[in-house]
Amino acid sequence: QVQLVESGGGLVQAGGSLSVSCAASGSIFRISSMGWYRQAPGKQRELVVIIGSGDNTNYADSVKGRFTISRDNANNTAYLSMNSLKPEDTAVYYCFATIVSPSGYSGRYWGQGTQITVSS
Repeated sequence: QVQLVESGGGLVQAGGSLSVSCAASGSIFRISSMGWYRQAPGKQRELVVIIGSGDNTNYADSVKGRFTISRDNANNTAYLSMNSLKPEDTAVYYCFATIVSPSGYSGRYWGQGTQITVSS
């Protein structure tokens, strides 16, 4: 059994910064990728960023240069640092991880979501 727990987020004024983290625990052999999606009211969920096992990253164009993802493999945790936040960044942010279990099963797991609100 695997759990992803998100921490951080909240309310910030435009131009401000926030950080969120995502910690995976449970039956984990290897984490191949981690990242975040976000979903704003009335919009489809969109990929914000993904980081692979080799620390290769892929950011949505809308957040490039403002958001930075990193991961701590020893603690199965990913971090998302968000700078120069804009009102359009307001959304629920969901972390995810593609995890391989000791038995070899590979699955995608999700965090509970954290609200990020950027006021203008």
